[in-house]
Amino acid sequence: FLQRRNPDAQSDYAELVDDDDGTGHRRIKTIPATSSKYGSYIPSRFRLIDSIRNMPVRYQTAFLSSLGFLISFGIRCNMGVSVVAMTHNETERLPNGTLKVIKLAQFDWTPGIIGIVDSSFFWGYLITQVPGGYLAAKFPANHVFGFALGISSFLNLFIPSAAKVHYGLVMILRILQGLVEGVTYPAAHGIWRWWAPPLERSTLATISFTGSYAGAVLGIPLSGILTEYFNWQVAFYFYGLVGIIWSVYWWHSSYERPAIHPKISEEERIYIEESIGEASSIANKTWIKPPWREFLHSKPVWAIIVANFCRSWSFYLLINSQAEYFREALDYKVGKDPFSAALPHLTMSCIVPFAGKLADYLRTNYLTTTVVRKIMNCGGFGMEAVFLLLVAYAKTSRLAILALTIAVGFSGFAISGFNVNHLDIAPRYASILMGISNGVGTLAGMLCPVTVEFLTKNGTREEWAHVFLIASLIHFGGVIFYGLFASGEKQPWAEPPSTDDAYKYGNEQTTSYGSTVTDGGGSSGVGGNTGYQSADPFAGMANGSYANFPGRYNEQTSAVPLTIENPMYRNYR
Repeated sequence: FLQRRNPDAQSDYAELVDDDDGTGHRRIKTIPATSSKYGSYIPSRFRLIDSIRNMPVRYQTAFLSSLGFLISFGIRCNMGVSVVAMTHNETERLPNGTLKVIKLAQFDWTPGIIGIVDSSFFWGYLITQVPGGYLAAKFPANHVFGFALGISSFLNLFIPSAAKVHYGLVMILRILQGLVEGVTYPAAHGIWRWWAPPLERSTLATISFTGSYAGAVLGIPLSGILTEYFNWQVAFYFYGLVGIIWSVYWWHSSYERPAIHPKISEEERIYIEESIGEASSIANKTWIKPPWREFLHSKPVWAIIVANFCRSWSFYLLINSQAEYFREALDYKVGKDPFSAALPHLTMSCIVPFAGKLADYLRTNYLTTTVVRKIMNCGGFGMEAVFLLLVAYAKTSRLAILALTIAVGFSGFAISGFNVNHLDIAPRYASILMGISNGVGTLAGMLCPVTVEFLTKNGTREEWAHVFLIASLIHFGGVIFYGLFASGEKQPWAEPPSTDDAYKYGNEQTTSYGSTVTDGGGSSGVGGNTGYQSADPFAGMANGSYANFPGRYNEQTSAVPLTIENPMYRNYR
């Protein structure tokens, strides 16, 4: 372990070393100095603390945002678990087989009311999907992200009191929670717009979004434990307080761009900005109107939308109704054995990153992107549909839980199909397409609880069999539609517009919203450049452009651009 007592960030130790890949390339190995906040680089007695201190700022941001998503999805699980204790009598089975009522239900909500309360969150969530991208572009995306989760956590504290007054107040609070949380995914894309180098974009995004699945893994059993051993209100208070604490910490520790982060090392800042290809202080970009007509007429786009709806149906089915299914159909209390309740989403959390690696391996060595996307999506959906059928007609609780776990696990492969397909067919408009497809997927979150409550008025196992049969048929439909119309190739309408097209838009150009920024270093038409231009002399250096660099000749050269596709890029990582 190296020790450094001088906290000056300019006194980093650096040396030139050979790469380990045997290519002869060399790279600079730097031991970054710590910030003055931590005093010195004398190692802590706790290795975990050392690893967190020395972790690059972009990875600290990724893990902290992942924790935010974990809290967000935990909040969504609160109602689905707590409503069981709120609306059902607490009973105990006597040795002779009869049930003894220990405690009466606190609320007499009908199945229809429960379904409306469950789905009300998604009424607000649907509205802010696409506008969330605009907010994250106009304001710092990290502030939008933190503010949304902080407000949602604050509202969570008032749900128990609102339930005691009238279920209508609970619906209002849930709608408001949906409105603010609808901007979280677009805001996360806005964060990685500035912080994710191209070669690390998948890794950082995966770390961040894994919190969504981990939130379901922890949210359902933790809410069940708090409800079982305390009362149903505690789960709402717990997630509300934890979310507020996280939001305050995030607000003070996260920054919109590397250029304004006070504790980032100079090496990391330069690496991020040059690998992205633009200085992160540049904001004067233009935005070309998205081709909405082409979106609506594109079969690959509709394949993604349909797939998102199918996946969202089963996802929200478990988020909202898993605890109720376990209790009514399987006579199984989540609080008694929380591991079994968390097992389906835990399995999916493990499979998602593995499936991503597998998909990239197949694309690199054997198959086209289109074939890989269809294999991953249709294979995952198909096997999920088969095992959902087994859940519907399972005769024992163990078989039902096992089949449900395998079904959700196979859905993890589909994430490497439709969920990344936006970047294949239209990288320029990927965030807009994500907002559209996720918005349609949210409709499943609204319709599914109402459908479940309509079909399970008596809570019998036969009624629940119909619920999972419908879910299976929906996924079979997704297999057919995606298999016929999906594509992994970049679509013609996703290409940058020509000079004439840009002129035709005329006054339709507005301030950039982050998704459709024209390429800064590219040109279209006859010598025309449709991208933004910057007075910053360092802008464009990562793409091999030295046009504005002081002390350089502004002559045209035939040098190969220094992009990530160029092997020489490795020397500057």
